[in-house]
Order: sequence, then structure tokens, then C-alpha cells
Amino acid sequence: MFPTVWVSSTGRGALREPDCHRDGKQTIAKCGFLRALMQHPRPRHDPKGPRKARMLRKFQICLCFFFVSGILYEISLLSGCFFSYVPMSKHFLTPEQVLNLGKSIIFLETTERLEPTTLVSCSVESAARIYQDRPVILFMKGLTNNSVLDLNSSYAAFSLLSSMKNVFIFPLQMDTIFQETPLLQWYNQVVPEQEKNWIHVSSDASRLALIWKYGGIYMDTDVISIRPIPEETFLAAQKSKFSSNGIFGFPARHKFIWDCMENFVLKYNGKIWGNTGPFLMTRMLKATCNLTDFQGTEDHSCQNISFLNPQRFYPIPYPAWGRYYAVWDRSPNFSHSYALHLWNFMNRNRKAVVAGSNTLAENLYKAYCPTTYKDLIQNTKLRDFTESEEVL
Repeated sequence: MFPTVWVSSTGRGALREPDCHRDGKQTIAKCGFLRALMQHPRPRHDPKGPRKARMLRKFQICLCFFFVSGILYEISLLSGCFFSYVPMSKHFLTPEQVLNLGKSIIFLETTERLEPTTLVSCSVESAARIYQDRPVILFMKGLTNNSVLDLNSSYAAFSLLSSMKNVFIFPLQMDTIFQETPLLQWYNQVVPEQEKNWIHVSSDASRLALIWKYGGIYMDTDVISIRPIPEETFLAAQKSKFSSNGIFGFPARHKFIWDCMENFVLKYNGKIWGNTGPFLMTRMLKATCNLTDFQGTEDHSCQNISFLNPQRFYPIPYPAWGRYYAVWDRSPNFSHSYALHLWNFMNRNRKAVVAGSNTLAENLYKAYCPTTYKDLIQNTKLRDFTESEEVL
């Protein structure tokens, strides 16, 4: 047994050191423990202690939760998971915030139209489906900061696109886009009302400025995406030794795009269609690279810029654009293509996709923009049929 230890009657007395020399060897062996106990006595019991400890523990858990949530939010913005976590918060984001996420897919509408056509809707939807981890942005000149258009808009295509988690629709503000680029001085001097091809010229300029500032991929609104483009820095060949500007991709602040903007201003002639578009891209590429003919489905590369084979986006060349609206005995699989350009500029008679027509374009809509096909084509035909039945 341990030697007797006395405690004062008040409960706050000190431990009395036992007489280790008197109690024998066994007691002496135990005195070291008692001396340690006397030097580090147990704290007196606090009846509020357990409750304070629990409150402190809860507070620490809350702090950890907010800290981890903040880290996850930052990671989600960088990884593209943002669209999966908070799809509704996109309505509070500015164009700069979305563009700064990086690797955007950019579309432009430089007319005053507020209702996207079915082809525009299909282009944007197909891109949103193929690039689900990237922001897909449609800039519309007809929109203003005061425009009130949302999921309940009377414009069916606008509502359809707005409901997609990674699709963003913003006003196209050229005076802001051209800031800090060689295009600003040109824009301040040009008179749009006197420009024959202003819709196309302003689109050519806007796409250059946006890609230079933020990087990503630009696509025309008549391009249907069918599989991801594996290249980051590329131009699309319309044919051998000739580049289009209907689809291209570059990282932000790339010198080639800056040089294109400078040449845009230096060689500007708005009367010549394409002078600021495909002809601009082609002359700048030729100044950098020695272009040769494509022999098969291979791609070319020069100065770290991939010059992609015409089969990647233009398997049907523009003279044969009508084949998209024809019935094929056997639909092609476009196995060498990343996207398909439907040459809407050539469609002067405004051929459209009709439900049940079995044209190539209809089958492309079904496969790559099924929501557009169902809501804007199939249901529209059914609604028109129902209304005609009611009239009869």
C-alpha cells in the first residue's frame, strides 16, 4: 500500500510528503511516484468543463467546415466542377469572371436578333454537350445590361440555352472587348452605318479580341460539335494552303492573334468580304509558315500552331453545302471530324431542318443537339399540326 497522504479539510490543501526513510524499502520505491504527483497535482474538478469542451469542439468543427468548403469552391472553379456544384449561381457571374475560368467555347451573334435560330441553338447545345467541363458563351449584340431575359423568356431557344448548366449568354459590348487591343483605335474611327459588311467585320474583330484576351476556342454559330478538339493552339484549313476563321483556338495573349489584330487594322478594307476573316488568317499564316498541300487526313504544324486538315471541320466543302439538307442513302460517320460547318452563309434560300425529312442535317440535330431538335423542331411541327386541326 501507498503511504498515507493527508488532504486539508478545505479541499485545497497541499499533499503531505510521506516519510520515505521510515516506511522501508517498498515504500521508498513508491515515493518517486508520490513526489511526481505532488509536483503536478490534478486540477480541481470544474462542473462546467465538459460543456465548455463540447462548445469549443463544435466551434472548431464549424471553422473546419467553412475552411474546407472554401478550398473546394476554389478547386471547383479551377477544375470546371463549378458547373456541377452551383449551376444556378451562373446568373450572377460577369463575362470577365466566366472568361477568366479559361478554355471557354465562344460564339458570337453580331446582329440585333434576340431569338437564336435553331441552327444557333444546335451549335451552342452541341458544344455544351461535348465540352461539359468548359464554359460555353454566346455573346449577343442585341442584348444589353438592362435586358430582362431568363429561363421564362418568350424566346424558346433563349430559354432552352439558358437552362444548360455550362451555357452563358452575355451582351456583346465591343467598346469593352476592344480595350487594350490594336482594334480600339479602328473601332473608334469606323462608321458602322457606312460599312457594307459590318455584321461580318465586327464579328471578325470581336473573336480576335476575345481569344487574345482570354484564350479558348471560337466557333461560328453554324458549327455542330461532334467530338472534342484535342488541340489547344490551332487554325482550321478550309482547303490546302487556305485557313478559315470560322473555328480556331489559342491560349490567351498569343502573339499570332496579336499580329492578326495589327494586320486587321493595317490592311483594313471593309468592302472586300473576308478580308478581315479567312483572308487575314491565311496571309498571316503564310507569313509565318511554308504551307503545303494536304495529301490525306494528316494535320500540319508550324511554329507550335496546328493547321488542321479540312476533314476536321469541312468534310463537305462550301460548293456542296446543300448536301447537308439532302437525304443520304447512307449517312456518313465523319470519323475524321471534330465538328461540322454547315455553311449557313451560303444558305440564301434559308433551307431549314424539318422533322421527319430524314435529311443529313436532321440526323445531326437528333444526335448532337437532341434538346433543340425536340423542343424547337419536333414539338413546333406537332404544335403547328394541332393548331391547323383546330382551325379545320
